[in-house]
Amino acid sequence: MTVFLMCALLALLFGSVPIFVALAAAVLASMLLFTGLDPMVLAQRMFGGLDKFSLMSMPFFIFAANLMDTGGLSKRILKWTRSLVGARKGGLAYTTQCTCMIFGALCGSSPATVVAMGRVLYPELIESGYPQDFSAGLITSSGSVALIIPPSVTLIMYAAATGVSVGSLFMSGVSAGIVYGLATVVYIWYFARHHDLRVSAPSSRGEIVRNTLEAGWSLMVPVIILGGIYCGVFTPTEAAGISAVYALFVGVAVYREITWAKLFDVCLRSAVTCAQVMILVAAATSFAWFLTVARIPQMVTAAIIENVKTPWAFIAMVNVILLVVGMFMEGIAAIVILAPLFFPIAQQMGIDPLHLGIVMVSNLALGNFTPPFGLNLFVAAGVTGLPMSKIIGAVTKFIVVSIVGLLVISYVPSLSTFLPALVYGR
Repeated sequence: MTVFLMCALLALLFGSVPIFVALAAAVLASMLLFTGLDPMVLAQRMFGGLDKFSLMSMPFFIFAANLMDTGGLSKRILKWTRSLVGARKGGLAYTTQCTCMIFGALCGSSPATVVAMGRVLYPELIESGYPQDFSAGLITSSGSVALIIPPSVTLIMYAAATGVSVGSLFMSGVSAGIVYGLATVVYIWYFARHHDLRVSAPSSRGEIVRNTLEAGWSLMVPVIILGGIYCGVFTPTEAAGISAVYALFVGVAVYREITWAKLFDVCLRSAVTCAQVMILVAAATSFAWFLTVARIPQMVTAAIIENVKTPWAFIAMVNVILLVVGMFMEGIAAIVILAPLFFPIAQQMGIDPLHLGIVMVSNLALGNFTPPFGLNLFVAAGVTGLPMSKIIGAVTKFIVVSIVGLLVISYVPSLSTFLPALVYGR
């Protein structure tokens, strides 16, 4: 049964069947052929996978992200970042990476970050003399940090799959996301030293102050979300709703870039995105349930505990598995399927659940731009107009750099745990 289940899944995936259809169809076929279970159980399990409190925040964060993009918040952040770090060798590359990190903290979506920043910054990087492969690789990889820096839908899914606190995960994602992003910043510094890059004129003090004031409304979004959660003012779900209301207010009343027509479009896009995510969660949850019915988690747990003796070796194994899985599977589906497998083993080995979650999400962030099926690769190809072959070649060095950041996150657990320990004393 297990062999048939996995072969059916792989055959459907390589047949270009949508992931949620492949997951649900593989389970349904296995149920009909090898068990006496009523097929209605599959529908019940899919619905049960969505009936979780932690998922309530997801539609609000998706809606807030689209409001921020449409309402002009991203443009103000770009101007502000440029005025701070743009006037140095490699300044435009620094601006790209830093803006993607901040915008990732606003929208929580890696592909959305690539689209929003790539449309503006890729042509400017080329015009400023940056090599085409470096520019394309930077745009493609920079958006991946959005999966780690809160609010992250992938972190919310890990919380739903394991029962870990969303607020604590968000805190862990702040420091880990900064480390992950800094790995690329270090590479930009190295690249700038060895290439003749144009240096922009420095911004005056008045421009910096003006850009800071304009971006202040945008920069308040992560402050409100994280500050409110950390101080216990509201829950992550309430924070999601408040961020959506705040983004709507700023876009309509402050920046005045959201009209009724744009608001309708934002609502429509948010509903479509939410539906796509939810049906994927439902199918992945049913797949994870059937794995449990087939006793695969128990067998995997026993095999790993017998052969992997130390937490360091277990983390290395998790990294290898997720780097491979991330090449072929969307992050949310991978989390829902694999987190219940790894979580009990990590607990037995004394690995902090927050650290495990950050390691898993960091791997899947890397998978967003890893060939052959990294989503950012396809998004960047559309944004830059380059063929997929050139995009894949462009991201190679950035994959290596990001792996270095991943290893630091994996083997320095305090990066993931010190903020929650500081706030909650855990």
